[in-house]
Amino acid sequence: MSASTASMNGQVVVITGAARGVGALLARKLAARGAQLALVGLEPDELKRVAAEIGGGAAYWTADVTDREAMARTAAEVAERFGRIDVVVANAGVATGGPFLDSDPDAFDRVIQVNLLGSVATARAFLPALVASRGYLLQIASLAALTPAPMMAAYCASKSGVEAFAHSLRAEVGHKGVKVGVGYLSWTDTDMVRGADEDDVLRALRARLPWPTNRTYPLEPAVDRIAAGIVRRSPHVYAQWWLRGMQSVRGALPSVIGGAMGRREMRKAEPALARNGGAPRGLVGRGGAADETARSSRSVS
Repeated sequence: MSASTASMNGQVVVITGAARGVGALLARKLAARGAQLALVGLEPDELKRVAAEIGGGAAYWTADVTDREAMARTAAEVAERFGRIDVVVANAGVATGGPFLDSDPDAFDRVIQVNLLGSVATARAFLPALVASRGYLLQIASLAALTPAPMMAAYCASKSGVEAFAHSLRAEVGHKGVKVGVGYLSWTDTDMVRGADEDDVLRALRARLPWPTNRTYPLEPAVDRIAAGIVRRSPHVYAQWWLRGMQSVRGALPSVIGGAMGRREMRKAEPALARNGGAPRGLVGRGGAADETARSSRSVS
């Protein structure tokens, strides 16, 4: 192995939401750097496939990140199997879109539960092991943590929440040797973003955003930047280069987007929204469908 690929050699990395998209590719990238991978998610067949592709002793656990007991069991089993845990990436997430007044209450609440409370449950389960190893927790947030967006209230609220949670946690556990980072991604070519683009109104609104926020970015370079941030145990990781600059202007964005710009764009969207008849929108993408299927199965059983 070269120095760059051996930079995670022997470290045990847990990734939630590892069945597809950012989580699955990040697992592959870190495995190539020598890490041992523990994959967590709701889709056992997909997790098994990713673990098999990685090889090298990678293992997977099927667990809902919002289930505290299941996450505690998973953390104990991962620690027992590998002997230690060095890095945890809280990546699991779902999304829904559309006007708040027309939103499906269950889907809206589920975004908050998975993205925010699921991250809290993940940290609660795995932090003791990270304290023991003086490890690193990377919380995946989003451009949505830096700027509000109409039609994305649930996602923006959840990602703002996890950003604040991670920043607070960093202050609490830093003296114990644990580093905490926040990862930011703009619109990246994942199943979730492709699912959101199936909504004509959301797709049109996004197309009218100013550059560089109006384009979809390729997955692999974004994940390469996240992997490099994990190696450095960075406090902030930016999957697209320009996101760092958003930090300096984020304070002004709520007034801009919530003011004339937001009113103008929502007026333009009204005819298309009316044609939709106020039909509620569920979770987007195959990951969202998997979450809904898993919840339905648990309610039946």
